[in-house]
Amino acid sequence: MVQEFINKQFYNLFVFTYIFGLVLYGTIGFDGIDEICAMLLLVLLIYGIFKTEGWYVNKAFLCVIGIFIFYACYSLYIHSNSKAAIVSDFIIQFKPYLAFFAVYFLVPQWSASQKKILKDTSLVIWLAMLCIGIAAQANFLVFKYTVGHVAYFAAIVTSSSLLYLYCSDGSKKDKVIFLLMLATGLLSGRAKFYGFFIVGAAAVIFSRYICNLRLNFKTLLVAAIGIAAMIAVSWQKLVLYFGVGQSIESVPDDFLARAMLYTTAFEIFQDYIPFGSGFASFASFSSGTHYSEIYEKYGIESVKGISRDNYSYIADTYYPCLAQFGIVGVVLYLLFFLFVFGKALKFYKRNLSDKHFVIPFLIICYFLIENIADATFTSHRGFFIMMLLGLVLSESKLLVLKKSNHD
Repeated sequence: MVQEFINKQFYNLFVFTYIFGLVLYGTIGFDGIDEICAMLLLVLLIYGIFKTEGWYVNKAFLCVIGIFIFYACYSLYIHSNSKAAIVSDFIIQFKPYLAFFAVYFLVPQWSASQKKILKDTSLVIWLAMLCIGIAAQANFLVFKYTVGHVAYFAAIVTSSSLLYLYCSDGSKKDKVIFLLMLATGLLSGRAKFYGFFIVGAAAVIFSRYICNLRLNFKTLLVAAIGIAAMIAVSWQKLVLYFGVGQSIESVPDDFLARAMLYTTAFEIFQDYIPFGSGFASFASFSSGTHYSEIYEKYGIESVKGISRDNYSYIADTYYPCLAQFGIVGVVLYLLFFLFVFGKALKFYKRNLSDKHFVIPFLIICYFLIENIADATFTSHRGFFIMMLLGLVLSESKLLVLKKSNHD
């Protein structure tokens, strides 16, 4: 009965988050909807924990909670910002991990009919995005007036494609449809998406060979070609965003904030060894709303989009934000994705379908690429995709357990 209740309520929450917390997020314009979804998920998690014998909680999740509590105490100790700012940033930074581990713990199970509904829904939304994408080729403002931002468009396409693949049987036909859906994101004109699409196509085509990969010349050559292709299609944006091949002084004003955030982040990593500058201190949303003194300390408070009166670009990218957690934080961030990759590969090797590895692998690549020039990981887009990641891995775990019991 408990699991049935969790299955039903999570399905409702997942659909609600997909429609209102992702697809219509920019249209409605209510920024707090992902926080509401996170709160409802937390309530469901607490219910699941209390209904579990011995109040079992995943050890990895307990480790993450402990790390966040440590950084909260550390931030309060060094006075990285006001208490309100630290609490605010704590919630924002913790939200994606909550999305993943809560779903992974709850192990929601859906019926074939429920998956069919979501599969059809993702197709309908994809068709709508296809129309929007085509119309935007004539007038780029179409993105703004329909979904709110081109980044939202790309995220909706990505999420809908991955959701379709998850709810499908993973057949060759489903993989072709998945790639066609994903290709719609190319209409966004985002260099990052070009790179992600290359990774997506390669993952779908070569997924069956993953388990047999060896670190040899052939493998390294294929990887080098793939990376070169991604850099080639993204080169123009790399030059604009980060001043690759040019000095900071020659970076256009519209891209100066991001370049300065990266440059300053490296300085902070060196000055605040090993735990960083603390919550709400740098390149995070809370460090703008509760303006951090660190921007004045490093002399970048006058840069457009980073000033006290105009901080619109402060949380425009994610990786500089890791300076808040120092070298240790970077290692922990990478360890999380290695943990996810390891779990996905382990489950996949137990004779699961390709999609149970492809989806987690692509989500990891999505975040690693997107976070270069967007704070996707801590945004509403990141929250939904992390829920999907937890859903796929929890299903993989359940299927492996069923196979073990059957054997």
